[in-house]
Amino acid sequence: MNTRASAGGAAHAVRSAVEAAIHAPSVHNTQPWSFTVAGDEISLRADLDRILPVADPSGRQMLISCGAALLDVRIALYALGHPPEVALLPDPDRPSLLARVRPGAGAAADEHARMLYAQVERRRTHRGGFTEQALPEALVEELVEQARMEGAHLTPVRSPAAVRVLGAITNAAQEAQSQDRLFTLEVIRWSRPPGSTRRDGVPAEAYPRAPGRTYPQHFAQRDYARGHGWGGDTEHPEAAATGLVAVLTTVGDAREDWLAAGQALQRVLLHASAHGVGAAFHTQALEMPQLREFLRDQVCSGEHPQMIMRLGYVAEEGTSVRRPATEVVEER
Repeated sequence: MNTRASAGGAAHAVRSAVEAAIHAPSVHNTQPWSFTVAGDEISLRADLDRILPVADPSGRQMLISCGAALLDVRIALYALGHPPEVALLPDPDRPSLLARVRPGAGAAADEHARMLYAQVERRRTHRGGFTEQALPEALVEELVEQARMEGAHLTPVRSPAAVRVLGAITNAAQEAQSQDRLFTLEVIRWSRPPGSTRRDGVPAEAYPRAPGRTYPQHFAQRDYARGHGWGGDTEHPEAAATGLVAVLTTVGDAREDWLAAGQALQRVLLHASAHGVGAAFHTQALEMPQLREFLRDQVCSGEHPQMIMRLGYVAEEGTSVRRPATEVVEER
């Protein structure tokens, strides 16, 4: 292989990988990451200025978000024929440095990675109900396997009683947080009014004017509009179903587990998106330590819940915004 051509291919892959990472999902679309590119090495760092001090004082959700970005880097490199070499949490004295990634020697592009890579910019977070169409069981099994590949467990919740428990706890947590001034102010910080030119946070076009109900089990959504009449027409009468409820868990609950959860989450989301399936997230109960511990003990068989989500077919794709690479990438 021509050395110069190989080096050029690696440089293109590195640029493409960082651009892909920018499209990862993050809590409140905070995009809590930054990247440094030095030669063919990508360094991923947590942007501590974007942590949620009220809802996420430990940084768990921030690292899950960064883990999703790391998965995008890896998938892009695989898809472009450069198996990634990853050093996770490489420097104990620099806790915000989460990973260093290099493109490996050129190889045949991974076909499944190419499928996932094609969904990176297409995938959207959904904030509403789904159509009545059920997910094929074979697809559900594939999603479970995608999470397992990253060291996490995705458990479809089949028991109606367990779905009711998760819905009730989510609704109770949302009610409690809506009465808490600090939680409310934090949501306000990251919700965008119509016409906002900000490239982070949740834009008005991506949340409903008023949170709708899902059936048969209601799962409360964040109230980003807060009675202002902002938001889009994202609720559809034919799309009010709860969908498939699933919980993402890990055996441990350390920083490396949060990064693994983020990578598993994004792998699940991209695979789902490739089959026309969207996801809605419900993190309210996981932001309250007592409720999270209750779920671990009573619902998750002792494993640590990292995400509660609903999966299903959407009537209309949502919108999103991302910061430009110039704001999040430093080249050396």
